This record gives sequence, structure tokens and C-alpha cells, in this order.
Amino acid sequence: MTGADLCDVYRRYIACLNRQDWAKLEQFVDDDVHYNGRRIGLSGYRKMLERDFCEIPDLHFNIQLLISDPPSIASRLVFDCTPKGKFLGLDVNGRRVSFGENVFYEFRREKIAQVWSVIDKAAIEAQLLPA
Repeated sequence: MTGADLCDVYRRYIACLNRQDWAKLEQFVDDDVHYNGRRIGLSGYRKMLERDFCEIPDLHFNIQLLISDPPSIASRLVFDCTPKGKFLGLDVNGRRVSFGENVFYEFRREKIAQVWSVIDKAAIEAQLLPA
């Protein structure tokens, strides 16, 4: 698979997330997927995403930067959303916040097998400071 092909698969995966098309998630995520070093499997990955959308009803994944070096993808995702209550242990409570996530993926047979994710929590904290 070329870098361009892998980027196309990744963009389709992000579109699947934004549609919350959980039935098609298995087309993109391996049954044995690991997240930040821990095996959570496809069902755990789906539950994590469903919880994210429940806690952040206006969640939308936006690709700001995408680099492909098969079988890996590096992506910077950006978000502008309003989490309902606590988010990353912070009392956001419906306030609009903007932040980024740096995430690396390793693909196996055109499916995501490993995910390493770091969210810019400091950016959210700065937005929650009193004016």
C-alpha cells in the first residue's frame, strides 16, 4: 500500500467517525487493536468512541496535518467542541474549547492495529482560566 493509499483509508476512517457509523468501524480497526499500549480490541475501541460522542455531542474530527510512512500514519487532529461535563478531569461543563490531538497509527492489513494518542490538555486548561 502506498502512502497515498494509506492516507485515503485514514480519511475514510475519520469520515466514519464523524458519521458515527459504528457498524462500519470494523472496516478500519483491527479486532485486536491496542490504544496507548493497552489492548482494548475493536469492541473497547468502539465503546471509547461512543463515550466520547456521548460526553461531547458536537465532537467532530478535523485533520490538520497528515503524514504517511506505510504502515504508519501521523496525524494532528483539531477539535472545537463543547464537552458536557468533565473532560480529561477538567470542569468544562458545556464551555466551548479548542484543542489538538497528536496521534500515531500503525496499520496491519489496511486496518488500524496500534494507536498512540496525546491530547493537548494544557490548551484546554488555558481556556478555562478566569478572564
